Amino acid sequence: MKRFLYQAGWISVCLFLFSITAPAQNIQRNVPDASVDRARLDRMDTLIQDYIAKGWVNGVVTLVVHNGVVVQYKGYGYADKEAGIRMKPDDLFRIASQTKAVVSVGLMRLWEQGKFTLDEPIADFMPAFRHMTVLDKFNAADSSYTTVPAKREITFRDLLTHTSGIDYPMIGTPSMQAIYAKAGIPSGLGVADYSLKERMEALAKLPLVHQPGEKWTYGLNIDLIGCLIEIMSGTDLEDYLRTNLFRPMGMKDTYFNVPADKASRLTKVYTEDSSHHVIPWTKERTKVDPDYPLVHKRYFSGGAGLTSTAFDYAIFLQMMLNGGRYNGVQILAPRTVQLMRSGQLSFLFNGADNFGLGFDITSAESARKGVRNEGSFSWGGFFGTTYWADPVQKLVCLIMTQQTPNSHADLEPKLEQVIYQSFH
Repeated sequence: MKRFLYQAGWISVCLFLFSITAPAQNIQRNVPDASVDRARLDRMDTLIQDYIAKGWVNGVVTLVVHNGVVVQYKGYGYADKEAGIRMKPDDLFRIASQTKAVVSVGLMRLWEQGKFTLDEPIADFMPAFRHMTVLDKFNAADSSYTTVPAKREITFRDLLTHTSGIDYPMIGTPSMQAIYAKAGIPSGLGVADYSLKERMEALAKLPLVHQPGEKWTYGLNIDLIGCLIEIMSGTDLEDYLRTNLFRPMGMKDTYFNVPADKASRLTKVYTEDSSHHVIPWTKERTKVDPDYPLVHKRYFSGGAGLTSTAFDYAIFLQMMLNGGRYNGVQILAPRTVQLMRSGQLSFLFNGADNFGLGFDITSAESARKGVRNEGSFSWGGFFGTTYWADPVQKLVCLIMTQQTPNSHADLEPKLEQVIYQSFH
């Protein structure tokens, strides 16, 4: 019996490794996929057009890749409704927090070179982060606070899994929002002229919201990783990603600074008024210039700064499904990909899923309740973009809008249902 269990365990491990080391493939277009029921997949059109007709969203791009083949790739509605400009599949989107996974992969390339270990203190590279403090009491009247010492140092694994105790400006806890605002810590959205290293060292002087490793808190962790990449690589984050990821994989439309000759492809951003009517996003209403992708910047936000297309991001996700290989280039080793796609936490970060090194990881519980298979990896972006890759179904899916908030964000889970029911 023991021998049988041992062999069964080995078989499971081998099957998992095979799933991430299967022959690497580039995404192909105009190739038939007999496993897709086209009539069922076309239900996506009906669903999206209904949301557009009701004024719930102005424009959407969707992309579905199955077994490395594009089975659905369309633009719906308007990229700019007021100007009457129709949405095209290759239009550019502010992907905001989808930047995080890309920068996490960039960091793991340095890990593969032996530059650091995952459980090494980041203070070995940025001494300002040594001997951090943790928020104890906060006075909302004047934003003053008291602290207690951190029980241990922040590690690279803490940053990649959002368990460092670093919070977020704009969307974090009220106390930390106030503390960060007083210290001039940027969220990363629309930032152009700050020094990344100087702002991250300013962050080091502020308290953590909880002890490192204690729990999951979404924060500026990947902005800090971007700074660490610059320190370890000796180049800025824009050049590092272009040289190590974008050019080798053929990602031709992903930028911190969108070139002027591609500016016409940048979609317009929308928000909602108090009555939930969709209206244009303006700097006056939101304090973030919607044209920030076109503004030349030297502050490269690893957590929020990239602009891209659905197809470019699909290339990145297909590389992760391929076990780290794309376009004939080994971006990451298969074992590194396995690490990144493995749950790193001893708890479910949102009550349902685990978190890997840069991704939400669908748990067995979530798989029982939804359509994504266990082990799918995913995230999204502030302006209404989302993605997931499903290693079991061999799927890469992207749903791109440019609207936040959105009272009808249930479009995304409905589209998931429609996508999965279309396969034999």
